[in-house]
Amino acid sequence: MKTLFKTLISATSIILLMACNDGPNGVLPEKTTITESVYSSAIVEPDSFYKVYAAARGIVEEVLVEEGDQVQKGDLLLRIINDNSKIQSKNAQLDVDLAQLNYQGKSNLIQELKNELHLATLSLKNDSINFVRQQRLWQQEIGSQSDLEQRQLAFQAAQNKVNQLKTQLARKEDELKIALQRSQNNHANRIILQADFDVRSRINGKVYELLKEAGESVSEQEPIAYLGSSNHFILKMQVDEVDIVRVKTGQLIYLTLDAYANQVFEARVKQIIPKMNQETQTFWVEGTFENPPEVLYSGLRGEANIVLAKKSEALSIPLDYLLNGNQVITETETLNVIVGLKSLERAEILEGLNSNTLILKPE
Repeated sequence: MKTLFKTLISATSIILLMACNDGPNGVLPEKTTITESVYSSAIVEPDSFYKVYAAARGIVEEVLVEEGDQVQKGDLLLRIINDNSKIQSKNAQLDVDLAQLNYQGKSNLIQELKNELHLATLSLKNDSINFVRQQRLWQQEIGSQSDLEQRQLAFQAAQNKVNQLKTQLARKEDELKIALQRSQNNHANRIILQADFDVRSRINGKVYELLKEAGESVSEQEPIAYLGSSNHFILKMQVDEVDIVRVKTGQLIYLTLDAYANQVFEARVKQIIPKMNQETQTFWVEGTFENPPEVLYSGLRGEANIVLAKKSEALSIPLDYLLNGNQVITETETLNVIVGLKSLERAEILEGLNSNTLILKPE
């Protein structure tokens, strides 16, 4: 047992002696420029990129653009047909025509009431004359009380008839006017709905993809095309929730694209979408190119590093010489250190080391 213990001590001493030698595993902290960044995959998309949806369901009657075409805001992209909507539009027009005929036509209900009122007014005038004449005769003691009362009753009945017809005429005019306005509003609404079957561009840009052809059915829930800017592109990056709180608008981005090997482009953080994708636990971050390459296409992919902080003359050590995140191994002991910025290769040491302390690489 003692022999085995001595053997273990001897082996440990040899290992420590080897670690203490100033070999390839030992380095001195040095002052360098250190850049801390967040890595993300990146994809290039046109600015103002959006999915085109139909406002109503139907069948594609005609596609008026092709992929790659330049379009202006308001340009017609495709036309959708819906037989039921067409029938409803025609019925709405018929309702307007009928309501207009009833309200303004030569043989409308209002004219009939006006004619009846005219006759009743003439009758009232005649009954009024007879009543006045009978009163004068009665004052001259000519005629009978019964004749006077009959003339008076006839006059009052004629007057009531005229008043009744005037009320009916006013009411009928209001009813038919409202009916005309209602039918016109319904027809205008059908025209607006019919316009929904014309799908138009919302931007000045380019048609990047068409998803429907003539004869295919469409609904409000499925996209029918992709449109975006033709000459302005943005970067879209997914940043982990652990890092997103340190990302700010305006920060520098170093970008490499698979289509441009060995070239590094610069961009800036433009916008942080403040809603987390629950499936990926990431946030979308958008960036704009400082000096974009001459040719860009939607969907180009690459790798991006968002610069969080940069410091020159920072005392730093290789990242793989850091133990447990806040310790380093020297020739004689393990030291606790305070770490500042971190890059992919180096870590800044704020306290606990100086440039003369040799540190060893952890096994």
